[in-house]
Amino acid sequence: QVQLVESGGGLVQAGGSLRLSCAASGQTFSSYGMGWFRQAPGKEREFVAAISRVGANTNYADSVKGRFTASRDNAKNTMYLQMNSLKPEDTAVYYCAAGRNWKVQAGLTSNTGQYDYWGQGTQVTVSS
Repeated sequence: QVQLVESGGGLVQAGGSLRLSCAASGQTFSSYGMGWFRQAPGKEREFVAAISRVGANTNYADSVKGRFTASRDNAKNTMYLQMNSLKPEDTAVYYCAAGRNWKVQAGLTSNTGQYDYWGQGTQVTVSS
């Protein structure tokens, strides 16, 4: 059982940066692979980034490659998403997720169904 709380969202102009945080509690953080997802109005929740248990492996959606970086600090039970060169198309509610499925642990899956725990989300709005 893991509880997840996102923070760091807000309003930023195109080209700007934000860093999202996901604080975890409840069980040993390093036992879980983690992921970031987002959901824009009128769209389904989509994959953004995944990171393995110790942070050695990361994967990104094509739409954010080269702009977003996922990282984690297991000593602080926290995962981060550094978002640079933000675009209006990045506007969405961003969610962090965790799971112990082996694909999630390895940072290999973009499938929402493979993650067991979800935060409440944090709003990111990018204006032109």
